Amino acid sequence: MKASTILKVAVVATIVSFASCRSHKTNQTEVGKTMPQGQQELFGKINSLRDTSLIHVCSKIKFSVTMGEQNISLTGNLRMKRNAVIQMQLMAFGFVEAARIEFTPENLLIIDRINKQYIQAPYNYVDFMRYNDINFYTLQSLFWDEIFLPGSRTRDTLLWNKYTTTMIDEESIVTYQDADNTNSKMFYSWLVNNGSGRVKMTNIMYRDSLNGNSQLNWDYQGFKELNKRLFPSDMQVTLTLPSKELTMGIKLNYLKTDSDWEYPTPVSTKYKRVDIDEMLRRFMAI
Repeated sequence: MKASTILKVAVVATIVSFASCRSHKTNQTEVGKTMPQGQQELFGKINSLRDTSLIHVCSKIKFSVTMGEQNISLTGNLRMKRNAVIQMQLMAFGFVEAARIEFTPENLLIIDRINKQYIQAPYNYVDFMRYNDINFYTLQSLFWDEIFLPGSRTRDTLLWNKYTTTMIDEESIVTYQDADNTNSKMFYSWLVNNGSGRVKMTNIMYRDSLNGNSQLNWDYQGFKELNKRLFPSDMQVTLTLPSKELTMGIKLNYLKTDSDWEYPTPVSTKYKRVDIDEMLRRFMAI
């Protein structure tokens, strides 16, 4: 990770860690009160980038995954339909589908073509997603470079009085403030460019004093033009668990708005359904 990114992660983590303290001076707004002019202008810019006219996004995709001393590279295809599906094909030898991952608002589907097995389950069956209140709309926002409302089952409405801002030179930290649950272990922050309103980084943290903290950091490093707007094309994702850290690079090439593809993916009756925890344990044990 670049030195500048490490610095930004540290800034976000610091702001999040002390978000509940009253001793530091920021431009935060108490929930329910009128936002300062600068915060209103920033949120206006963020809203202007939420282009709901862009429905379909398709692209060739390249993954680079690092866990410990192991590094692997994968290629495939990414297809997304706004508010409906995120579908990823992972290819072997460049042309044979080895696996498919599909997110819909209802559940997660992972098909292992090589071993002819699959898992299909609601998001609350996956510990990390359940603990961090991550659902389909959270994942969609991460891929589309947008701020989300944690736990929301809708995609296009944000309650800005639940967010606070801290100005840092040309950027701001936007933090989700859950006034309805002051004992929440969840912390959500976004690093936003003040001039454009574009999200540069998303941070989701779950603080657990007993088992250790877990954290997801999604860094946007490059954009390409799609449908007369900039769409994230180069992303760095870091998942930090108490005992492991996984880093994944995601690069999108040949971005298009094709809609001639099908979902949801049917599963062959010849495939064996397996337990999600079992498959994840095997993966994490690699």
